[in-house]
Amino acid sequence: MKIHQLSGYIQNIYLAVYADKIMLLDGCSKTDLGLIEHYIVAQLQRPITDLKVVVVTHMHPDHAGAANSLKKRFGCKLVTGSAKGHWYSGWDGWIMFVTDVVLGQWVAARLGKTKRSLWFWPRPNSDYKLNDGELIPDFEDWQVIDTQGHTDRDISLFHIPTKTVYVADLAVKVKDKIIPPFPIFYPNRYASSLAKVEALKPKRVILAHGGDVQISHEEYLYLVSKAPKKPTTHWRVTKAKLKKLLFW
Repeated sequence: MKIHQLSGYIQNIYLAVYADKIMLLDGCSKTDLGLIEHYIVAQLQRPITDLKVVVVTHMHPDHAGAANSLKKRFGCKLVTGSAKGHWYSGWDGWIMFVTDVVLGQWVAARLGKTKRSLWFWPRPNSDYKLNDGELIPDFEDWQVIDTQGHTDRDISLFHIPTKTVYVADLAVKVKDKIIPPFPIFYPNRYASSLAKVEALKPKRVILAHGGDVQISHEEYLYLVSKAPKKPTTHWRVTKAKLKKLLFW
């Protein structure tokens, strides 16, 4: 098994490539669909049907946007965590979804990318909903690890033989500094998730935004110290800014 890294629209893309099968470690952005197909067919010179499994670590547009389309076009299986319900539920969920799409486009603009649509159907057509500690079907050397906090359904992927862990958005790297993500809906769960990842004693940690890193014990402590003690969400930040404008 070899992990291949691609530069996606606003996040890194990772493919776990085997002699006879391929797994996509996260559902990417909708705009990355053609990039994934081209890389597998043209660069790896493999049939697209070798893409057997796509994992969705959580439902943000740059982690779930291409998942349903990949399954529909190429017949791969979709793996998610076992959280109940849908992340973007109800009217407030729809508003949050629109906000996340706009935020993704803002990130793309900051990266100098051409504006492209990030809209997708935010309901994964999952084949497997796996619990903490379960192995991914057909890729049993990979284990699902619940790492909630960023949202209520984040999972990380632990490759047992190499002690490699893909943590998606559990942390992000900005200007050579590893920091907590935004938003963090569940601060207590976030701190527990960091402790859980550190306890794995990984030899390699892979971030969706920041690439391949080593995280020391001091850096884990730094992440916990910098994480909010109360939920830091879109609505709370917006309310704080409105209050500041109104009562300045």
